[in-house]
Amino acid sequence: MKSSEPPTLPVSATHGGVAAAGLVAFLAALAAVYHWRRTGFELVDSALLIMGVTAAALLLADLSWQKVHRRASTGLDFSRADPSWPRTLTKFVGLLGSLGFIGLLYALFPEYRGGYYESYFAMLRKVLPLALLLALPYFYFVDRHMRAPRDGYWQLGQLLLQRRLFDRDLVWQHLLGWLIKGYFLPLMFTYLCQDLARFLAYDFHRPGFIETWFDVLYDSCYFVDVALVSIGYLLSLRLADTHLRSAEPTMLGWIAALVCYEPFWSLIGRQYLAYQGAINWVGWLGHSPLLYGAWGLLILFLTAIYVWATVAFGGRFSNLTHRGIITNGPYRWTKHPAYIAKNLSWWLISVPFLVQGSALESVRHCALLLGLNGIYWLRAVTEERHLGRDPEYRRYAAWIARHGLVGRLRPARWRAAG
Repeated sequence: MKSSEPPTLPVSATHGGVAAAGLVAFLAALAAVYHWRRTGFELVDSALLIMGVTAAALLLADLSWQKVHRRASTGLDFSRADPSWPRTLTKFVGLLGSLGFIGLLYALFPEYRGGYYESYFAMLRKVLPLALLLALPYFYFVDRHMRAPRDGYWQLGQLLLQRRLFDRDLVWQHLLGWLIKGYFLPLMFTYLCQDLARFLAYDFHRPGFIETWFDVLYDSCYFVDVALVSIGYLLSLRLADTHLRSAEPTMLGWIAALVCYEPFWSLIGRQYLAYQGAINWVGWLGHSPLLYGAWGLLILFLTAIYVWATVAFGGRFSNLTHRGIITNGPYRWTKHPAYIAKNLSWWLISVPFLVQGSALESVRHCALLLGLNGIYWLRAVTEERHLGRDPEYRRYAAWIARHGLVGRLRPARWRAAG
């Protein structure tokens, strides 16, 4: 018999105050870097400084204020003390194997052999030695308090050490998680460095600079986005409850996500979904300052919602993974605020219904943009199926269906975990 009680909104994995602290720290660090931009500080070092300050604020707020390390979802029990150097060393072998797996893919695929990801590899050369130095004591401390210490690192370590006792499913999920990190982090950190270089080149006191207000604000929104996303991929720690719970299990979910990013989008966007015409919103409304300003503000409003959706994750953002359910911020009103806001903004920016040519050409451009919207709808559906294995997400989805501004995309049949 089903309960007649209305669904309740689950507590968000990231508190809104924690997300706000991360954003404030990011802005403060960015202001400091901009002030010091003429001192010869390298771009990669500047990006790492901004990420480090932001990550420190997120971790400090999460651990000292929210006490996230005490959550049951971490799998930690600090009343339990079962230290084991053999387990710890096995996990360290698993970490080396995870890094080796990603390094092998970087060496294999031509995409990573050019100069495009130079800043990313420069970052790795700076970060990896310190990360490996800290990994062993971190593994030892966390392992001694884990209720189920044989995690993905231990399972992979067992496999690499050619021991028979390991769980193939856990190894597979672990490698999928690292594949996601290895694919998205180079892109996001490269975008971060590009956006940072553009921001540092701004001269806010230049005469006429205010005329470029839209471009500056629009670019800055995505700058905030890629910075926090990059932190999310690096800040995957069980102690902070930002660890991977599960990776997207279906090929459909992976395809729907990956086609939206480079290098795949260069082909898809250029050859199949080239919805942009010769006229965009600037060419359409540039002659009317009032309409131009109103339309531009609407685009920025949608873009700000998109960025707010990223900020709400704190240090937990990651494509194709489950790292905690976010229920506050814009997720208080819909399960997919980022997708909705981004897709609506593309209609306002590209105005595909305005083309130089026949009405049929206008219909064609609109159909192509609808095709891209359809890909994001598919991403939303596959994400819901994945996250729907978690009872917390099912409670959240039920609450949104009852109270949200935008309910379920379609009736969902949730599958039990397992």
